[in-house]
Amino acid sequence: MTSWGDRFNKFAGKTRYVVSRIFIHLYGEEIAPLLGILNRVGRNTIDADGDLEVAGEGLVEICQNLLQMDHCWFSVANEGDIFWNEGEAGDYVNELFTDSASRYLAEGSYSDVGENTPLTLPVTTNLIVMITVAFRGESPALETSLADREALEDGLKTIINLFYQEKLEAVQVHFSPAQLGDELTNDQLLVNFPELVPL
Repeated sequence: MTSWGDRFNKFAGKTRYVVSRIFIHLYGEEIAPLLGILNRVGRNTIDADGDLEVAGEGLVEICQNLLQMDHCWFSVANEGDIFWNEGEAGDYVNELFTDSASRYLAEGSYSDVGENTPLTLPVTTNLIVMITVAFRGESPALETSLADREALEDGLKTIINLFYQEKLEAVQVHFSPAQLGDELTNDQLLVNFPELVPL
């Protein structure tokens, strides 16, 4: 239901901004390749100085891979807000960035590696992908709970479409663990991602 404020702002010709963050928890031994894709996309975005076009192309690749790995989806959460002021939307994006960045929790255990021990990296079975987008306009698929598989699929497809429609204003992708060899434990998941809802 649209509020009176929403209707008035639309009538006044103001631009509506939506900021949305999605947490996707993937579980299984086959998630390692996605971690490689996330790292590559992250490096490309950093190399491009955060260029929105490059970040958006990387986001599309990530969303497409997430859609192909729907059998690994284990739990999800999402949140967001609507703004009629670009500065306020930007502040909220920064707030979510700080929160997402603080959740890089993983454990690597390399202390018992001796000189003649073959190096084998533990493979994590938990991966959290945190996607934050800000865009102009409306998107019913992202302005609702994504706590079921169909809704999450629609949400990821919508993010892809927003990029191609050139409506994205900001893109952030965080993930934990941050690299191959790190492990995100079940205890860390419970403590640091309490909002997750099983699918």
